[in-house]
Amino acid sequence: MPPHTQSIPVAVVGAAGYTGAELCERLLGHPGARIAGLFGSRGKSGDGSAFSESFPRFTGVLDHPILEATPAAIIQSGARAVFLATPHEAAASLAPALLDAGCIVLDLSAAFRLGDRTAYPKHYGFDHPAAHLLHSAAYGLADLNGDAIRAADLIAVPGCYPTSAILATRPLVEAGLADGSAPIIIDSTSGVSGAGRHPSLKSLFCEVSQQAYGVLSHRHEPEIIEHAGAEVIFTPHLGPFDRGILSTIHVSLASGCHESDIRAAWEAAYSHSPFVHTLPAGSWSSVAAVRGTNLCHLSVMACERRRHAVITSAIDNLVKGAAGQAIHCFNLRLGLSEVAGLGPMHALAAAHAPAAVHATPPLEGSLA
Repeated sequence: MPPHTQSIPVAVVGAAGYTGAELCERLLGHPGARIAGLFGSRGKSGDGSAFSESFPRFTGVLDHPILEATPAAIIQSGARAVFLATPHEAAASLAPALLDAGCIVLDLSAAFRLGDRTAYPKHYGFDHPAAHLLHSAAYGLADLNGDAIRAADLIAVPGCYPTSAILATRPLVEAGLADGSAPIIIDSTSGVSGAGRHPSLKSLFCEVSQQAYGVLSHRHEPEIIEHAGAEVIFTPHLGPFDRGILSTIHVSLASGCHESDIRAAWEAAYSHSPFVHTLPAGSWSSVAAVRGTNLCHLSVMACERRRHAVITSAIDNLVKGAAGQAIHCFNLRLGLSEVAGLGPMHALAAAHAPAAVHATPPLEGSLA
């Protein structure tokens, strides 16, 4: 790492959560960042105890105290960029003062992802205290919104479910390949870490099971609709694994659309992205193949006779769906290498497509 004088000081708020730990791990190895302060909620993780007490693997590496997250304390840390891995209401309350102090705010909550202030009481249960900032926030889908991110001081980092869904669908919608008269059906399964670190009955080792939840009511659905640009029906599932998201997506195709058109739309959208890759025909995305990375793997099979495509999209929910995406946005905003802090394999990923995984031949007669 360069000397601290050449590194950008950053703060992580919500450091004691899973996403906070992922942020810290990657920031420690980031050549252009220096952790200036760690913060949490008073009475929970912001009591001054060492970060390494919450995550012993950091003992002797990151023993910073986790302080109470007040605007004054965060600003006093000298951080130029602040990562908010907090509940939505906390981020909405902290962001205005941090922006006024000249900080770049990368918000990993949903506090600034939606453009309509009336959506927050309905989907998130609170009246937005900083609704005037909603339209100045750049949606931090780094592989598609790079220009907006480079110009913004408030970046709304997408949710993990929306990331997996929007990366797969927005290029199709923008290219006119999806039949706009039919909703896109998105069934997504997340590992248990997506529920956060606070224990609940469904996340206990003996209780966790594959099951749907939030059916026709999940709060990420309006985010997907707004930023994919299409009507969707989104059903999330809890999976019996620790991390990762696999989305299986059904798209009714516009007349004359071929599977090759879908692949071409993805290749055009992500030709300059080091992280989003289209897998070869017959290969299917898996959570194991992207675990611990900032990659998104896309796969597709289309039945032209039925004008229907089945797409799979795999990401690591804690990296591409949270910490890695936020660092990618940080890199874009500060003019750094896109792959900085995101693992040595990503320097190679920019030039080399990933190997095919889980290759299976198409069923006899399954395609027109």
